[in-house]
Amino acid sequence: MTKRALISVSDKTNIVSFAEGLAELDYDIISTGGTLKVLTEAGLDVKAVEEVTDFPEILDGRVKTLHPFIHGGLLANHNLTEHRAELESHQIKPIDMVVVNLYPFKQTLDQPNVTDGEIIENIDIGGPTMLRAAAKNFEHVTVVVDPEDYQDVLSTLTDKEELLSMRQKLAAKVFRHTAHYDALIAGFFTEQTNDSYPETYTITYEKVQTLRYGENPHQKAAFYKDARNVAGSLATSKQLHGKELSYNNIQDANSALEILSEYDEPTAVAVKHMNPCGIGSGQTIEAAFQKAFDADPVSIFGGIISVNREVTGELAEKLSNIFLEIVIAPGFADDAFTILTKKKNIRLLELEEAEDRSPYQKITSVKGGMLVQDADQADIVMDEWSSPTKRQPTEQEWNDLLFAWKAVKHVKSNAIVLAKDEQTIGVGAGQMNRVGAANIAIEQAGKKTQSAVMASDAFFPMPDTVEAAAKAGITAIIQPGGSKRDQDSIDKCDEYGIAMVFTGMRHFKH
Repeated sequence: MTKRALISVSDKTNIVSFAEGLAELDYDIISTGGTLKVLTEAGLDVKAVEEVTDFPEILDGRVKTLHPFIHGGLLANHNLTEHRAELESHQIKPIDMVVVNLYPFKQTLDQPNVTDGEIIENIDIGGPTMLRAAAKNFEHVTVVVDPEDYQDVLSTLTDKEELLSMRQKLAAKVFRHTAHYDALIAGFFTEQTNDSYPETYTITYEKVQTLRYGENPHQKAAFYKDARNVAGSLATSKQLHGKELSYNNIQDANSALEILSEYDEPTAVAVKHMNPCGIGSGQTIEAAFQKAFDADPVSIFGGIISVNREVTGELAEKLSNIFLEIVIAPGFADDAFTILTKKKNIRLLELEEAEDRSPYQKITSVKGGMLVQDADQADIVMDEWSSPTKRQPTEQEWNDLLFAWKAVKHVKSNAIVLAKDEQTIGVGAGQMNRVGAANIAIEQAGKKTQSAVMASDAFFPMPDTVEAAAKAGITAIIQPGGSKRDQDSIDKCDEYGIAMVFTGMRHFKH
């Protein structure tokens, strides 16, 4: 019996050559709409779907393949006598192959100024229905959703031993594809209805690359990106030079970008193990980098640098003298690129800063589930800050307190950051008690602590951290406040003449 293939594709890449290959294998071809036109104009003998169904396309093409003559042919189990008998009694012919890819819903979503009506009209109904029917019946039907598979399919159709295995793999791909498609649609409607935390949470990502390994060599890993191509994210960066990014590179680079997004003035951020080891702002990007480097010239070794201005030749010379894994910037001057690419392995990433600071959700996997929360993107409203101490911050201290407050938000808790003249000078990260984090930051800063400021990501449960700050010569502190023992810390600040600011907002980062 002659086999039949139904072809209806939105993406027509290589569809003519594939259909020609099927014709050479004696497949009859059925098609619809634009695909029918393309194949016919290519000289192929193609039958329109309405000739099979004896029913025209209706509702502006919304209904074309939703018919028993199509779905009976797709879903019949050929091993069952009763199924074969039903097909014969209703004069339904089996369909042996479905080649379908879907309306461009994602592409429509990403268009500027697109209307809700245009988006909804690009929700494919018939395509996913045919794909799912064919994939369910993979033992008898070959289903193809990806043009990349065309050649392999043609090569395998004549090999009965390999055909069933290939069909099952293609069916799995179809169900992943339709799940991805439906997740995008669900996301659109969820966003439209403001259901931030719905009863089921469906997300979808697209694979960027398989990574050599995860955090450690014995762990497998891959990098996936948001299907919506979020501007200003690492997934939309352009790698200009160097080896492929590793799992740890991606984690660190993402942290660097999140920190950098806090600052508008020329700023350089050095990151190691997802914590900043140096942040500096200045009149020029070269001055900013020098501050970031001087903040911790030891830890920066093997780290990541992210800057929010073009890398100049002068800056590139400085960067080339350090072992760095990655440099991220909105651009590289020609001479800078020449200098840095002399190093074979350094990764250079070009990424424009995103102006859009739209809210998003952060997802953390836990065994058996996941946690979802709003990203920590709350605006800094200094009018809502208060200073309960007798001494108020000077103008310079206010500037440094703001700088430090932006930094401490991105340090693992318990976190303490010391800063002076728009430069971090000490970072205490990820400690089990707050005074321990403070002591680490103070030890790192050394003599630089005189007249510096301190930022804490959460309140002081007792005045011991103020005591440590006072001994180090720190003159101003910023913290959320809200402890039952706030007054103890206030009194201790007054005792030592330290100005303290309460922000009313905590920035725990686990």
